[in-house]
Amino acid sequence: MKKVEAIIRHHKLEEVKKALTEHGVTGMTITEVRGFGRQKGHTEMYRGTEYTVDFLPKIKMEVVVAESKLQVVLDTIVRAAKTGQVGDGKIFVSDLPDVVRIRTGESGESAV
Repeated sequence: MKKVEAIIRHHKLEEVKKALTEHGVTGMTITEVRGFGRQKGHTEMYRGTEYTVDFLPKIKMEVVVAESKLQVVLDTIVRAAKTGQVGDGKIFVSDLPDVVRIRTGESGESAV
């Protein structure tokens, strides 16, 4: 199994969620996060004073999938989240040795 963590723009969340659901992804965890990369942030004015906003709001989406579905999930996220602009986000993939469903005690892929 693989854990896919995608950092995406807020306004792309529904599009990515819908696309993943259409490809059989049955669950995901969403967290509102802040960060920066090449996008570097931006400057804003507040009461006549200019200040820099370094950490930009993003969405962190976590999905656990079977290794056989990994490439489809990655392609789907990239296609749905892409705007072509700096700041579209990143996807991180890590191995997940086991998953346990608390309610039933099932483990492995059947717990996902």
